[in-house]
Amino acid sequence: MGMAKGFGVTWRQMFRPRLTTEYPDAKRPKPERFHGRHVLNRYEDGMEKCIGCELCAGVCPAKCIYVRGADNPPDAPVSPGERYGFVYEINYLRCIHCDLCVEACPTEAITETKLFEFSFTNREDAIYTKAELLVDDDGRARRQPWELWMGDEDDHTSAWMRATSPSGDAEFEGRIAWSNELGFGERPAEPAQGPKASPDA
Repeated sequence: MGMAKGFGVTWRQMFRPRLTTEYPDAKRPKPERFHGRHVLNRYEDGMEKCIGCELCAGVCPAKCIYVRGADNPPDAPVSPGERYGFVYEINYLRCIHCDLCVEACPTEAITETKLFEFSFTNREDAIYTKAELLVDDDGRARRQPWELWMGDEDDHTSAWMRATSPSGDAEFEGRIAWSNELGFGERPAEPAQGPKASPDA
């Protein structure tokens, strides 16, 4: 009798709609505020946003970020400030994707994409350098051979930070408080997160 019940469960499930996707050919959509692989952003004119202040490295609980700043060359400045991030490395064998680095950054230089599918056959590949983290000339994340990109994982790299800054104060909901980004320009403000007013109000 127990075997018949077991087959009954199997038989009923055969005719229900499938919940799985044809992974990796198709991916389930991820929330805009999903934490994935980092990128270093640039302003619309191509200047790097990172000023080498090392706040992201200081706040990182996993100690996976290493930054070393350098003075900007006067004849060919890299960033608008006096300094820029000369060395920037993230060790993804240690990163826990807490996004504290994004919160700490005063210039909105580091944000996270929605990509989480990347594996390494070499431990050195897990340490991303500035050349791999810095966005390309279109403002998109640089694709690495060991990453599974489907095309839109970097569309909303700053969505989480734009939605929660500054400090989640409701007075700032709907207000654009994010500098323009290379390839995307001025991103729209996040919608209000508070309770929606009833139609009768």
